[in-house]
Amino acid sequence: MSGGWQSIRELIEAFLKERFDTKAEKLATDDPKYQTLVEQFQRENWLQDAARRVSQLQVVTHSLKPIHPDAKGSNLYAPPESLDKHQGVGSHVLPSDFDGDVVGNAAALDVYKFLKLEYDGKSLLERVLEEDTELARALSDNAEQSQAWMKAFAAITEPRGEHASHTRAKQVYWLTGEDAADDDDFHLLAPLYATSLAHQVFQTINRDRFSDEAKEARKAKREGKLGEQEVHDYPNIASQKMGGTKPQNISQLNSERGGNNYLLASLPPRWNVRDIRPPLKVESVLDDPGIFGWRKEVRVLVGDLKRFLETNPNTDMHTRDLRDDYTAMILDELALFTMQMHGLPPGWSADENCRLVIEEAFWLDPGRAQDDSEFRDARNSTDWPDEIRRRFANWLNKALGGKLPLGDVEFRHWHKELARDASQQRLFDSDRRWMEALMDDLASLDDWQEGEGNE
Repeated sequence: MSGGWQSIRELIEAFLKERFDTKAEKLATDDPKYQTLVEQFQRENWLQDAARRVSQLQVVTHSLKPIHPDAKGSNLYAPPESLDKHQGVGSHVLPSDFDGDVVGNAAALDVYKFLKLEYDGKSLLERVLEEDTELARALSDNAEQSQAWMKAFAAITEPRGEHASHTRAKQVYWLTGEDAADDDDFHLLAPLYATSLAHQVFQTINRDRFSDEAKEARKAKREGKLGEQEVHDYPNIASQKMGGTKPQNISQLNSERGGNNYLLASLPPRWNVRDIRPPLKVESVLDDPGIFGWRKEVRVLVGDLKRFLETNPNTDMHTRDLRDDYTAMILDELALFTMQMHGLPPGWSADENCRLVIEEAFWLDPGRAQDDSEFRDARNSTDWPDEIRRRFANWLNKALGGKLPLGDVEFRHWHKELARDASQQRLFDSDRRWMEALMDDLASLDDWQEGEGNE
């Protein structure tokens, strides 16, 4: 670009004048300190000093100090185009104009601000890395001098020394081979903080929460009006403060965020029990169809399994696998139903309108045992899990009955599957002794399609 170097030089000199004016604001022109500043902010003098001080800084995308502020190991500069692409969210999804972070001596951050100056859509740092001839000419009339400065500024993206971790950094042994007992099958990983990605997330969330467009969108939603802007919500969001009163000691971007780093909620699901009511005025939740069997998801699964079995499929591995998949999904629904019942206020089975057989009360209302000693003693002295398995097997046999010739062998199969699933999912109780009893149950029963036949 003809004359481009002159415009870049004007940009540099405007930057230096602004900084000089700020520092000299309270000094008289005849003050010796004023004259010192005049010399210091002469373009060639300041650039010479900046080229020396830039070695105290490193531009990074992944930094160590957020892991521990006293860690002294390596930081990395890994722009998005240098990273492998995959479907997860990571630094590889950053836009081309992402914000690089800078770590090092906070007193030298003015050098980085200089390198962030933009001309014609590109920062001076980008031009340095591209060995831009217009920038080199703008820095100095002495070509040899300008090339030396360009080389010094370009080193800001390079790590200092060889890659190294630190005793205050985190390290993780990651199994890469097959043998967990063989040290050679592990790699030692040193996690770093994806600071550029964290900054992009911070800016996006702030825009979605506090921008004028976001406020208008939320107002339209409250008033039931249509709006062009989407509403983005971040429930249970948290903010981690880094650096205390001196966030610049962590990094430049951390300082720009005031030390705030957002943490998205990563929580287990909370069972929604608002529409779950105690099964009162019924003797069993496993009647035909019963409260459990009438649930939409259960009806769909049982219906699909029944239609499959009515086709008289071949007795082969495919049939067994598909049947077992359906069985597992039905058991998952039983586990969900159990958890929802456990989410009700403990003691609901003591209601005068509760007519459940006692074994089902033991199963679905375990919290009652905490305050009801008679209930607790009866529950601990009864093999109620076996009765529940029997009832489940009977219920499923009836649900799949009709034209199907189901008998004792099929009954034993469903009984066995529930015992196995209950032991794995802690279906009935968190008490270990119940789980141990379930583990021992029915271990020797044959599969229903490999047994003696239907009766």
